[in-house]
Amino acid sequence: MPLRVVLDTDPGIDDSLAILLALASPEIDLAAVGVTGGNCSLADGVQNALNVLAVAGRSDMPVCAGVGLPLIRPPFTAPETHGDSGLGYARLPASPVGPANEHAVDLIIREIMARPGEVTLVAVAPLTNVALAIRKEPRIVQAVREVIIMGAALRTDGNTTSLAEFNFYVDPHAAHIVLESGMPITLLPWDITKDVLLHQVEVDRLLRVKSPVSRFIADATRFYMEFHEKCFGFAGCSINDPVAIALAFMPDLARTESMHVSVEYTSELTAGKSVITYVGDHLREPDAHDQLGYDVALWPMQWGRQVRSKPNVRAVVEFDTPRFIALFVERMEQLARTRRGS
Repeated sequence: MPLRVVLDTDPGIDDSLAILLALASPEIDLAAVGVTGGNCSLADGVQNALNVLAVAGRSDMPVCAGVGLPLIRPPFTAPETHGDSGLGYARLPASPVGPANEHAVDLIIREIMARPGEVTLVAVAPLTNVALAIRKEPRIVQAVREVIIMGAALRTDGNTTSLAEFNFYVDPHAAHIVLESGMPITLLPWDITKDVLLHQVEVDRLLRVKSPVSRFIADATRFYMEFHEKCFGFAGCSINDPVAIALAFMPDLARTESMHVSVEYTSELTAGKSVITYVGDHLREPDAHDQLGYDVALWPMQWGRQVRSKPNVRAVVEFDTPRFIALFVERMEQLARTRRGS
């Protein structure tokens, strides 16, 4: 039986690839797509989601607009990463349908409460919609099957500041609410996804299938690859968000560790910084290889005082990238073939 999934996103190039992977995976029953502001404005994100679904032949899939602004901080978008409208060089025809009338926060609540223990929430955007859903209906904390979050930089530099990953930087207050909620969370950090690279050779393989799906992927990722080469020196682009979708139905792609992760939300200089304060069954003490704020939390600067009493996430610490990339390319080929000539 397919896994019921709600995708909360901010499309975004890799977000759009996550939508396509969800559509191309028979293991997933995608209920709807919720959108928040992040990689681009809320209005652009909603239209991008609608247009991507349309090019894949799924204009019937509901797209629900959510919250356009972070809870407290001013909006922060990423045109240098995703282009002015969010999809790089891709220019898609307008979807024949508009967004659903339901708010994305209400979508999350309704889906989870209608099927307690059955719905997986995949959140690959700033966590504003998810945080407000928790505040509006706290029972979703116990009723959700799993929450898979793409966010945080745990043991590496961030991709937005030297300390912070984009989703947690945009709305650290929302990230704090969600991480401390008690939800069963699988955390997929930038540490892992930065190394999950799609290369031009794989895009060229997709282009052998003459389809608007393969052309969209090529046009969108060309911009993304140019950004990654300029800013990170990568040959290829990190396809962060499709990894979160894959983890929903192929958890064996990853090895996880239980830990407590906190996020900094009071300091402007370090906003969005993720800190591991607890690993496994005990607080770790620093050793010669630890770096302040990366592997351990030196707060309140006195070891022996337990900062957190139990883990709040299962964080991905290893990932089978070759197996995933092979799966992703194969499924994009299959999806492109269904839209050949359309």
